[in-house]
Amino acid sequence: MSNAMFCYQCQETVGNKGCTQMGVCGKKPRTAALQDALVYATKGLGEVTTSLRAQGAAVDHAVDRLVTGNLFATITNANFDDDILARRVRETCAMTKKLRAGLADAAGLTDAALWEAGDDEAILARAAAVGVLATPDDDVRSLRWLITYGLKGMAAYAKHADVLGRHDKGLDTFMQKALAQTLDNSLSVPDLVNLTLETGKAGVTAMALLDAANTGAYGHPEITKVDIGVGNRPGILISGHDLRDLEMLLEQTEGTGVDVYTHGEMLPAHYYPAFKKYSHFKGNYGNAWWRQKEEFESFNGPVLLTTNCLVPPKESYKDRIYTTDIVGFPGCKHIPGEVGERKDFSALIAHAKACPPPTEIERGQIVGGFAHNQVLALADKVVAAVKSGAIKKFVVMAGCDGRAKSRSYYTEFAEGLPKDTVILTAGCAKYRYNKLDLGDIGGIPRVLDAGQCNDSYSLAVIALKLKEVFGLEDVNDLPIVYNIAWYEQKAVIVLLALLALGVKNIHLGPTLPAFLSPNVAKVLVEQFNIAGITTPQDDLKAFFG
Repeated sequence: MSNAMFCYQCQETVGNKGCTQMGVCGKKPRTAALQDALVYATKGLGEVTTSLRAQGAAVDHAVDRLVTGNLFATITNANFDDDILARRVRETCAMTKKLRAGLADAAGLTDAALWEAGDDEAILARAAAVGVLATPDDDVRSLRWLITYGLKGMAAYAKHADVLGRHDKGLDTFMQKALAQTLDNSLSVPDLVNLTLETGKAGVTAMALLDAANTGAYGHPEITKVDIGVGNRPGILISGHDLRDLEMLLEQTEGTGVDVYTHGEMLPAHYYPAFKKYSHFKGNYGNAWWRQKEEFESFNGPVLLTTNCLVPPKESYKDRIYTTDIVGFPGCKHIPGEVGERKDFSALIAHAKACPPPTEIERGQIVGGFAHNQVLALADKVVAAVKSGAIKKFVVMAGCDGRAKSRSYYTEFAEGLPKDTVILTAGCAKYRYNKLDLGDIGGIPRVLDAGQCNDSYSLAVIALKLKEVFGLEDVNDLPIVYNIAWYEQKAVIVLLALLALGVKNIHLGPTLPAFLSPNVAKVLVEQFNIAGITTPQDDLKAFFG
């Protein structure tokens, strides 16, 4: 059977090889082709902006925003709307053509930088020749797409920071140059390995930028108990990662009789002091992104998707799904608004008022807010617990959750950990164990949730501070085990960032990425001792004896 598409950017790709007929995420071949074309066009734009900067020309920030938006729109479970994707391709090619006129010498540009998109069918025709499999060499292809997927994750973090007024021109310059370099046939495998590590280093910058943006706008996360029950008023459920969207929604729902609940990766918003003044900011409803089909159904009210992860909705609740920013799905209502604009959520609020309250699916509380500022405030207590032997090891279990049954591994692993072990987590992977009763060690909870996936930066800051406190030369000498779950491209940039910080001995699961060729995987194993996972029992034995 011939391939109708090819995509292997997420962990659930078919057979851990690639989706060839339809994406496991729900992405259809036409959508996949348009995303391939959009990435290709964006690389061409990066080639032109890099050439312009080399000759001393300035590149407008609107171009940077176009690049980050394009990359973000092609992340897994973000945008399924073919019309939006095709429009972005045309806008990108038009921008490339406009900027190309400013080059003193356009000789040597690739087809990506010279392409003029045309209609949808012309775009699809070009897409067939520029996707993942267009690079014949297995190792070059692996590294080019490892870098590209890392850049997609980096773009997501840069965009969230930009929304809050934080922007790093050097970061945009790097992203666009790295995109262009993935088109450069003169680069060898060692050159691409070096570029991969440079991407990780830039990823640290991106996460630090977003951390500064979030904490600068909303304060440092603090220890917080979050209610997981429901009230008796209509509600709006907000999912995704964008805190500015949440802020605007809370402002506009205040005094309306409508409560606001978080879902999935929006849970850590409750940890920020600025949001605690809103009495109608009710709590968290449900679990990780992949449980949407049951939980959006039972929520009863409208749902706002601010970023990925969107699961193609069932018809029974599709009319209650609202998207915004880079998120899109055919037939769902979209709320417009560019960076810096105030979005109008009045239609969403009116819809909520006509809906019954959420159906209760659980009761209780979960505790979080252990980002770097909060944990460092407890540093003396943590260090004393380590020195006394009360805490023997930390286990970093950050990353993503997903649908695969094999992910029950992480619940069983958490349950089987020695009682003198503390979990450091960030990202939606925590939903596999954040509602377990694992207790505490001398008042320190055994699950320390730093926040969203980008808050893996906090875990790195904590590790580096502990290295300093204990007077160690190498961060890898700390009593820390890394057992990280991944799903999509933001997890890729987190991994590359950890490697850039010198972290070794990371165990990655449930499977190693399909886009790692055997030789590239070998390099990661030899240089950084990256490994997969086995069974909870065997891994617990290997890590703890």
